[in-house]
Amino acid sequence: MAKAAIIVESPTKTRTLGGFLGKDYKLLASMGHVRDLPEDELAVDVESDFAPHYVVIPGKKKTISKLKQELAGIDEVYLASDPDREGEAIAWHLAHVLDLPNAKRIEFNEITADAVQSALQHPRDIDLRRVNAQQARRILDRLVGYEISPLLWKRISGRNSAGLSAGRVQSAALRLICDREREIAAFVPEEYWSLEVKLRPEGSEDVFAAQVLTRDGEELEPRSEAAVLPLVEELRQQTYVVAKTETRPWTRNPQPPFITSTLQRAAATSLGFSSKKTMQLAQDLYEGIEADGEHVGLITYMRTDSTRVADQAVAMAREYITRQHGDNYVGPGARGKQVKGAQDAHEAIRPTDVWRTPQEVRAYLTEDQAALYELIWQRFVGSQMAPARFERTTVEIAAGPFGLRASGSRLIFPGYLAVMPEQEEEPEVKVLSSLVEGQPLDLVKVVPEQHFTKPPPRYNEASLVQALEENGIGRPSTYAAIIETLRQRKYVQMRSRAFVPTGVGFAVNDYLLQFFPHIMDIQFTARVEADLDEIEEGDVDWVQFLRDYYQDLQQYLRNATENGPRYLEGESCPKCGGRLVVRYSVRGTFAGCEHYPKCEYTRDLIPETGGKTEAEPVGRDCPRCGAPLVRRAGFRGRPFIACSAYPKCAYKEKIGADGEARPVSAAITTDVACDRCGAPMLLRDSRRGKFLGCSAFPKCRNIRSIAHLEQADDGSIVKLEVAPAKEPAARRRTQRAAEDSGEPAPAKANGDVVPGLVCEQCGSPMAVRSGSKGRFVACTAFPQCKNTKPMKVALEAGYKPPEPKKLDSQCPECGRDLVVRIGRKGKFVACTGYPQCRYTREPTAAETR
Repeated sequence: MAKAAIIVESPTKTRTLGGFLGKDYKLLASMGHVRDLPEDELAVDVESDFAPHYVVIPGKKKTISKLKQELAGIDEVYLASDPDREGEAIAWHLAHVLDLPNAKRIEFNEITADAVQSALQHPRDIDLRRVNAQQARRILDRLVGYEISPLLWKRISGRNSAGLSAGRVQSAALRLICDREREIAAFVPEEYWSLEVKLRPEGSEDVFAAQVLTRDGEELEPRSEAAVLPLVEELRQQTYVVAKTETRPWTRNPQPPFITSTLQRAAATSLGFSSKKTMQLAQDLYEGIEADGEHVGLITYMRTDSTRVADQAVAMAREYITRQHGDNYVGPGARGKQVKGAQDAHEAIRPTDVWRTPQEVRAYLTEDQAALYELIWQRFVGSQMAPARFERTTVEIAAGPFGLRASGSRLIFPGYLAVMPEQEEEPEVKVLSSLVEGQPLDLVKVVPEQHFTKPPPRYNEASLVQALEENGIGRPSTYAAIIETLRQRKYVQMRSRAFVPTGVGFAVNDYLLQFFPHIMDIQFTARVEADLDEIEEGDVDWVQFLRDYYQDLQQYLRNATENGPRYLEGESCPKCGGRLVVRYSVRGTFAGCEHYPKCEYTRDLIPETGGKTEAEPVGRDCPRCGAPLVRRAGFRGRPFIACSAYPKCAYKEKIGADGEARPVSAAITTDVACDRCGAPMLLRDSRRGKFLGCSAFPKCRNIRSIAHLEQADDGSIVKLEVAPAKEPAARRRTQRAAEDSGEPAPAKANGDVVPGLVCEQCGSPMAVRSGSKGRFVACTAFPQCKNTKPMKVALEAGYKPPEPKKLDSQCPECGRDLVVRIGRKGKFVACTGYPQCRYTREPTAAETR
């Protein structure tokens, strides 16, 4: 019988630890926190030095009872929760609820035999300073949330206002997003032009681009088409000669291994993962996976703000680099800048064993786990490698009074790039490196291009994490929770993978800015985090910390309760002349007349969040009503042309990928009947092409795709072939009918069957299918059999995905070939240079055939 027990947080850790600890230890899991403040009350006695009232978390009573039974007769208990403040608090709560006065605390940065054995040889007591720091943070957040949130319910009107909440960290993050949106709305774009010339050496077919920089020695800055056109004509008359060539070496250093924030940013940028998903996948890799009959932890602890790496790990990485690439690939080791307020308690995020390469462990991981592990492995190994060396060739070109420049880089020594995704060489560098001074060049064409200055971009997952880190808002381990809270409260919505504040988000932000400026102060939470660090170090008393912050909070609460409404200075109601009052609702911040309800005048005080810009005349008149046509920006910033008399005239033209404007045709009634309600189907347009939609919309939302369509010049339908109904809806109706009649349902369409792959549960063939999260393998006997597998199973069985259809056209942004791909919303045209180039557009009818 085991004489000692180790309590960790998750069952996965127990399986990993069991692989090398054997039967000497009983391994138990607490399933995270076991005690917390109850949700239905403040549970903090302010008058008694902020004493918290903890209760057992609902649903954890059985866990505690089971732990007590398992610990009966055990002499030694080790508490091995995560190595951070939260983990220390979990250990402290476990010691209380399980009555373990002599329990020892151990912590390890990686779940490996050496790290765990070392921890068991150096146990310690629970660190009460860490516990007090965690308690101070938890109690302060409870006071802020539970004291301010009821005011939001009262002051912000509208349905579901009771679901609003304020938070010390989430409110500061919301302010960042709202401030950026207002900055975008207030931005005024300015026009400017660039001039590029396509050239080639005499007698050669190789073309390269050169930028026109100066005229008569002065920098060119054309601001309008009128200023550019004379320059274009003048450039066409010039003789082009190579004036000077220069080749210089330069190096690119590897980046340091990941910390929590940089991992979240890289996963968002490279893999499209949310912070929440990234941290969940990293938790899985840390706790361990089953590989070759053993449970192994693949990475070190993923909540860290230090780029420090253990000497043993550095030696292992350098040995791997030497064996795989050679001594000249070993570098000094990259060490990043210290993050503001970094505790340096843990190592950087790295693989526990670099010899477990992404290729070797891929078969044991899901597709997403494998992608994240590869990102971590490449970053760590690359951080210990030599810099990459390049040669940059710059060519100065003379053309009469004009000065031009072309440049390109060539990789000389890959260094750390040897373990990174393949880097494509700039196609023009070979041409540039062959040029010599005095060499004449032929003009191919002059390319003027219009630009407009752009506002700062909206925050996405990566840039928001970076802003939180730079401003000291929260800790890296809390970023995922911060972002998820903003989503759940519907304070923000995602648009093109960027955060856009909603009306209720603006209302909460504006109300808190007016009455609780200290909570919304970007530096407030940074000061709190610094104080919590000092509590952990023993330099600040946690009760005095809470007294100071609570005193300020009470003053702001009194002001918010006692102060009257805020009026807009210098403005009056245009209907009755009354003063305008700033009000808040779940639809946003607005100004309303003080004489409401006698006067119902209101005006929004939040910016447009649709990326709208001022209408720009296009020099044509509406063919329907004769009013001028204007260019506008619609949803996601996509430009279109519309009648300036809208809404009286709804004429509109969409702008295609080629820049040409085409009228948006009105819906055309067809002879096809809706297979759900029987109403006629209408031929409609979308950015993905034409489709059939039910005329009974919105009561019936049925849509059908078109297999073939021919239209005459006048728009009438010559021939229309409808694609089969989508399988899920048709299958459900057939299944219900079969169940009602007692007859067996017909077999489901097999889809893309994988040869030789059968379901081990029912023996039916397995097929590749597409879902909301991508492709997967499923049993063709669905719904009777719901067995599914990851896509890697089909690939291992020899399945070859269909090649994308290659087009004869090239990407307008990078010049690479375009292909037709199939996504979750149908076919689309994409650049083969993805992910370096993310150009996409909707396909034409000919391209989809």
